[in-house]
Amino acid sequence: MGFSSSLSDIWEALNIVLKYKLFEINQTPVTISSILMFVVVFLIFILISRILNKIILKGLLTKLEVEPSHRYTIIRIGHYIIMIIGAIVAFQFIGINLGGLAVIFGLLSVGIGFGLQNVTSNFIAGLILLFERPIKIGDRVTVGDTEGDVMAINMRSTTILTLNNITIIVPNSQFISERVTNWSHGDPKIRLEIEVGVSYDSDLDLVLKSLREVADNDPDVMTNPEPNVALTSFGDSSWNMLLRVWIKSPELH
Repeated sequence: MGFSSSLSDIWEALNIVLKYKLFEINQTPVTISSILMFVVVFLIFILISRILNKIILKGLLTKLEVEPSHRYTIIRIGHYIIMIIGAIVAFQFIGINLGGLAVIFGLLSVGIGFGLQNVTSNFIAGLILLFERPIKIGDRVTVGDTEGDVMAINMRSTTILTLNNITIIVPNSQFISERVTNWSHGDPKIRLEIEVGVSYDSDLDLVLKSLREVADNDPDVMTNPEPNVALTSFGDSSWNMLLRVWIKSPELH
């Protein structure tokens, strides 16, 4: 009797704690138990999103041979949709009627008032990048002083892997507000201009022939348009040559 009585007392105390009202939203009391239910439901939707993206979407889109950049966009948008649905359902467990997502937007406006303008602008910029697609996964880009390949476009930032194999996290808003060079947009092939200085004592015809042979023997250099070698200027101590070659992709740069 004593043991069962103590368990009953513990359960009653726990029940009181769980039902303790923390605050109210729109005259709806928010208790510790409702907060726990909110967290559990939201975590379940995160798990559903990961399972759907990794097992179903990735497998299906791969079998359909969807372009990797399009596949990534579909998966990210699918994740956002599932998270929005999860937020709606989770708020319902608290007992809050979201009626047109008014509460979410209200909380968002409060967050902006507390200094989250930067986070919000990066999130909106991320949506613009996914839908408008000025950059996509695998593109070689230059933003500011950073040049590298786009590896991921997330809610707040974009991950770029530089030519030195260094990961740089760039805020999404930077791709919208600043000048960005996308080496892979549209037609991926690019022209490289390589400056070479040679002594005035050199055989100019031999230099021109040698530079052209170097370009012709490089498997990454395209034959159409064909390489071009030109004498651009006379320097203080050298002939300044310019070798122009075309490559199929910026990744070969």
